[in-house]
Amino acid sequence: MRVVLPSYNLGASAHEHYARRLPALEHRFLVDILQLARVEGCTMLFVLSQAPEAEVIDYYLSLLPEEVAAGVRDRVHVVVVPEQSARPLAAKLRDRPDLLAGIRHFVGDRPVFIEPWNVTENEVAVAVALGAPLNGTAPQLLPLGFKSAGRRIFAAAGVPSPPGAEDVRTAGDVQAAIDRLREEHPALESVVVKLDNSVAGVGNLVIPLRDPDGTTSPAATVSERVASMPDWYLDELRDGAVVEAYVTADRCSSPSVQLEVTPDHRAVVLATHEQVLGGENGQVYLGCRFPASRDYATRLTTYGRRIGEQLAARGALGLLSVDFAAACPDGERWALYALEVNLRRGGTTPPMVVLSSLLPGRIDGGGRWRLPDGSSRFYAATDNLLDPHWVGLPVSRVIDAVRSGGSAFDRRTGTGVVLHMLSGIAIDGRFGLTAIGRSAEEAGEMLGSVGPVVNRLCEATAPDGVASQEDPRFGGNRPDDRPSERTLTGWPRLDPVAQG
Repeated sequence: MRVVLPSYNLGASAHEHYARRLPALEHRFLVDILQLARVEGCTMLFVLSQAPEAEVIDYYLSLLPEEVAAGVRDRVHVVVVPEQSARPLAAKLRDRPDLLAGIRHFVGDRPVFIEPWNVTENEVAVAVALGAPLNGTAPQLLPLGFKSAGRRIFAAAGVPSPPGAEDVRTAGDVQAAIDRLREEHPALESVVVKLDNSVAGVGNLVIPLRDPDGTTSPAATVSERVASMPDWYLDELRDGAVVEAYVTADRCSSPSVQLEVTPDHRAVVLATHEQVLGGENGQVYLGCRFPASRDYATRLTTYGRRIGEQLAARGALGLLSVDFAAACPDGERWALYALEVNLRRGGTTPPMVVLSSLLPGRIDGGGRWRLPDGSSRFYAATDNLLDPHWVGLPVSRVIDAVRSGGSAFDRRTGTGVVLHMLSGIAIDGRFGLTAIGRSAEEAGEMLGSVGPVVNRLCEATAPDGVASQEDPRFGGNRPDDRPSERTLTGWPRLDPVAQG
């Protein structure tokens, strides 16, 4: 039995940013239902702060063969912790001994483990109460996922990272790191300051070292930019950060490696991705493409495995990922730079769950997903298909619109779109999807087709639009800077690279 506990433990800025959307982010885990088709006899119990609509559960079951879906339905259970605060889900559950007792009774004497987002003392307390192990890195090892620790792990693994400094805690530290970088790398155009305990690019601050006309900024001008860092950022800077060279080139990309550290301390590479990042700071995760470019996928896998082995040796466990920057300054040779470690599930986890569950196969030597018949599959995925005018659209109507639009997943062809995070439509008009194709181009076209389909549904039903009012500090959430359909269609290369 598996207890799915999508409890999001975030730094202060990230928590404030995502607070309204946490119930929808919890529902990203519902794609795990698809895994039950491959694991006979396993039961999943989802602990959530908001019950998913019945149509959503039915939707995931509809993606499975009928003879399989009937057996899976009886193995899906949900426990709701009815507290409407933004506290992490495990903290809420910890304060409900009645719910914990009910879960413990439901588990009975069956073998069980808990699948968390990440692990803090709250998740440990829940695990102790349930008598169940956690598939995640222990709380005392959480700093292994901080940006400063990551740079040290990369060095130990022999994996390059951008020039920079760790354990930065004050504006003076930032200034000193920039001065040193400018002295050692006079052509450097920008640096990025990254809070140690941050996720998805929230907490990254880019400081340009050149003026708008391209000339090198005077030292006094750069100092003014450092001094203008907002108070909230300076407050969180005290907990630690890194300052790194911002990698730029005519050709850039933002790949990542997804891994799992098994209980026997093996580091297994699950997939490589190209991340699509954006927002006002160019740092916010919007989606991904699978697999990473053939130009460097093999090297990326090697680097990822080395880093995974370092983390396994230090006691890490469960799902994790490593973000990179890839740059090709000469048009021939790609350089890879490790940026950060994510000791948790991430945005690239749900699409890989979808692909591997619906189309069992294997990763070949080039990083592609091979089916038993020898054919390949690719996907483009996003957590941020967004339009405030979609607020109020019934989830069932959105599902039906995608089906009638011809892009829904088709078991016969092994291609099509799978939706997730559908409860986000009610919050700010946002949901996610994975588009699976026989080629990267086909997957991108499928992803780009969904927005227009929902727009037509919106025009037909004419709901009252509600504009998102999320914090503009981090971008990607306001009506005027959301990813456009044009941007999503074809998933163009992002230059310069947005870094982890």
